[in-house]
Amino acid sequence: MRVIIYTGKGGVGKTSMAAATACRIAESGKKVMIMSTDQAHSLGDAFDLKIKSEPTYVTENLYALEIDTVAESEKSWGNLKDYFKKLLTAKGGGGIEAEELLVFPGLEELFSMFKILELYESGQYDTIIVDCAPTGETLSLLKYPERFSALIEKVLPLKKAGVKAVGPAVEKMTSIPMPGENVFDDIEYLMNKMQRLQELMLNRDVVSLRVVTTPEKIVISEAKRNFTCLYLYRYNVDAVIVNHIYPEKAMEGYFGKWMKLQEEGLNEIKECFSEVPRFYVELLPEELRTLKVLREVGNSIYKACDPDDVLFKQDIYITDQDKKCLKIYLPFAKKEELILEQDKGELSVGVKNERRRFPVPTGFAGRDITGAKFEDGYLNIFFKTQV
Repeated sequence: MRVIIYTGKGGVGKTSMAAATACRIAESGKKVMIMSTDQAHSLGDAFDLKIKSEPTYVTENLYALEIDTVAESEKSWGNLKDYFKKLLTAKGGGGIEAEELLVFPGLEELFSMFKILELYESGQYDTIIVDCAPTGETLSLLKYPERFSALIEKVLPLKKAGVKAVGPAVEKMTSIPMPGENVFDDIEYLMNKMQRLQELMLNRDVVSLRVVTTPEKIVISEAKRNFTCLYLYRYNVDAVIVNHIYPEKAMEGYFGKWMKLQEEGLNEIKECFSEVPRFYVELLPEELRTLKVLREVGNSIYKACDPDDVLFKQDIYITDQDKKCLKIYLPFAKKEELILEQDKGELSVGVKNERRRFPVPTGFAGRDITGAKFEDGYLNIFFKTQV
């Protein structure tokens, strides 16, 4: 079973590329589900079809859905939400303000990801295609399982036994409601679900991300940043799709200068993503929508390969015990943008505005960092020799 996630800057054609891929794989006889996690859903527009929040039949072997984040939220944290609402209203009245405070940034994206896990674990489909929100929201979505699980562990360190012992007294003295058994059950449920989700997302034999870009300089720059951040979080990017390429005959006369700019952009993509499979999509004389057009484009993009395959796999973390070194692949990162910190058994690695904390690998546990060097796209972290 495969999960293929499409990401990229807004307006580059992620939805169209995801839909075209879904059509191509479905035509091969595999059962495909394409789903949208973008709250501004446009899958229905691409297929020229009304798509619901439940699996909607599109054509033979192909189903689609647009996630209802409100419904997924209620399903995922009902008891927890009720408890937090009690905390917020314990000293005051209820009202719409409390409901608004319970809309935590990024939480809806996390529950969208739970839908991916649910469909994957159901085993009903051979391939799940995910049409994600624009780059920034996608990165938030992909790092939430790790960060939110850590947040729950720190913010809610209460033990069931402790609450049972002193909870009633504390509640009586402070008028602050203590969590009941159902709240702890929900926490355990969420933690377990996030652990399974994280394991799935980091399984590079199952999950691939594909970055969609266009030949414009600004878009290419964002694609490179996106690529780097995805590798920071250990996700496997197995292809880059270059969309909206203008045919030469369309660039004559007034648009002649754009051809030179496009060539520069295409050369930069070729140089920067030289190891990763690249696919090119010319601008069509018609809108990229309806099953007929999507099928044609899907067959054109993947005419020389099977889009359901893992098209590329890069070692992201390499442990070199001989050199006492941990190598982390961070393509397109700049030395001056890198931040490295060690706090007991954790490493914190930052690239510009993105930062990730993760445990020191077992082989280097208990050792301090002696230095670091950025070389050939890898951040080399050196550890003290064990005495």
